[in-house]
Amino acid sequence: MSENITFTERGTGSPVLLLHGGAGPQSVTSFADLLAETAHVRVITPTHPGFGGTERPEELDSVTGLADAYLGLLDDLDLHDVTVIGNSIGGWITAELALRHSPRVTGIVLVDAVGIEVSGHPVVDFFSLTLPQVADYSFFEPDKFRIDPSTLPPEALAVGAANRAALAVYGGGMVDPTLLGRLAGIDVPTLVIWGEADRIADADYGRALAAAIPGARFELLAGTGHVPQIETPELLAATIGEFAPLHAA
Repeated sequence: MSENITFTERGTGSPVLLLHGGAGPQSVTSFADLLAETAHVRVITPTHPGFGGTERPEELDSVTGLADAYLGLLDDLDLHDVTVIGNSIGGWITAELALRHSPRVTGIVLVDAVGIEVSGHPVVDFFSLTLPQVADYSFFEPDKFRIDPSTLPPEALAVGAANRAALAVYGGGMVDPTLLGRLAGIDVPTLVIWGEADRIADADYGRALAAAIPGARFELLAGTGHVPQIETPELLAATIGEFAPLHAA
């Protein structure tokens, strides 16, 4: 499936695979530039097939399938000592990728990741939210990032609708009931980063995620929500930049 993956890259140094969430590939573009510059790493940013106007093969219809496809991409690029960073559903893919125990992956960073079930702390029903409500749930200061759909051109609306449809295929209800129990199998250094104002999946959800992974470190970011790479990119880059496996090569 790796042949169906398009990606961009920038920077030099230790390789980083940066996986976007439901906000689409454009949600990590500027952050990838910042991380490459500040951490002196090579950042590879793939687009999940079906997002950003790309085609999704019918048989590629799950988070586990995406994890396998990205392992194939690492093989195709012959990358070693890779740090994988994922936001939201990208974090879920990252966790599944780590559970495949590829020797190419030496560390993971989960940024406001979804995928697990936590009693009393459900992931919000994203598909019931309007675009303005998504901003309310995703940002510490939503008015700075709110988008009025009536101002968007038809092409942007079509891409957004396709992104949402692809997210529904891959993520469904945004949880896998088996994932929480399987996280104990992750055996690479793990950093879990969470925005304190995240209302898609709250901070206690993030703490439960970190607690399920042996040796994982949990960092709570002030003044940010579900997508810190957009809202507080410098703070996120600085936090990730201290992660030792990032500089393994």
